[in-house]
Amino acid sequence: MHCPFCGHDETKVTDSRLAADGRQIRRRRECLKCAERFTTFESAELLMPRVVKSDGSREPYDEAKVAAGMTRALEKRPVSSEAIDQAVARISHRLRVEGEREVPSRQIGESVMEELRHLDEVAYVRFASVYRHFQDVEAFQEAVDDLRGQPRPRDASREQLSLLPGEGAAARTTPEKKKS
Repeated sequence: MHCPFCGHDETKVTDSRLAADGRQIRRRRECLKCAERFTTFESAELLMPRVVKSDGSREPYDEAKVAAGMTRALEKRPVSSEAIDQAVARISHRLRVEGEREVPSRQIGESVMEELRHLDEVAYVRFASVYRHFQDVEAFQEAVDDLRGQPRPRDASREQLSLLPGEGAAARTTPEKKKS
């Protein structure tokens, strides 16, 4: 490591600590010539695959683009930004673990839909309607039917109204009145 002050190529590490949730190492260094101190950050270079779009063009994978799409679908929904960040991190991790050099954009879209299915039903249908280019009510019904066929994790801390009749917080807490 070259000293940023005098350019000397010998420095010593005086302190090392984990940073960025363990994804980086913060090193405190001292130049052996001028004795100036400076900080460096070391992280693994992780190669993400290139995305093959439906028209055949290729572009680098962009985590921010995935997050923006999910955030748009989750607009005005009771889902924290931390939950969105975790979902994006899971998608990126799956892509990294697969080790492919190129992935179709459709695979990323399906991963986003799977994450949205677990985060929020309304956001799932919103995203699916744009992603799958819904043209009529039947397409929306198919998406709702798709949700009906998948088991949802129950989270007692989050009372979300269901898209499906007879399910969700409203159906569990609203008793029916008998007519006399």
